Amino acid sequence: MSLRRKPHPLLFKWRHFEPEIILLCVRWYLSYRLSYRDLVENMDERGLKIAHTTILRWVFRFSNELKHKVRPHLRKTLTSWRLDETYIKVKGKWTYLHRAVDREGKAIDFYLSRKRDSKAALSW
Repeated sequence: MSLRRKPHPLLFKWRHFEPEIILLCVRWYLSYRLSYRDLVENMDERGLKIAHTTILRWVFRFSNELKHKVRPHLRKTLTSWRLDETYIKVKGKWTYLHRAVDREGKAIDFYLSRKRDSKAALSW
């Protein structure tokens, strides 16, 4: 969701902070592996005093809204895909790499396992 567009005003009614600040904290929490206290430090550096529990409540309240706004803009996967399997060395140990690959050869997802288990790779 672009922060340039104004969010719906009723969604943020009775909030003490501007909608842009709330969405920025929620987006940073969801996009990057930051803790609530890391976000508090980031906002404190910008001159905003926010409690970590407040950011927790924002994430619970607004993460679904962001998901529904962002979902249409994500890269679409093609309908046909295949499971690719290979045997590679990871940290000196041989493991199986199962990759879900679409028609164009782009990796959709992957699964590492020590045992050869294609059924488990398909079910993830």
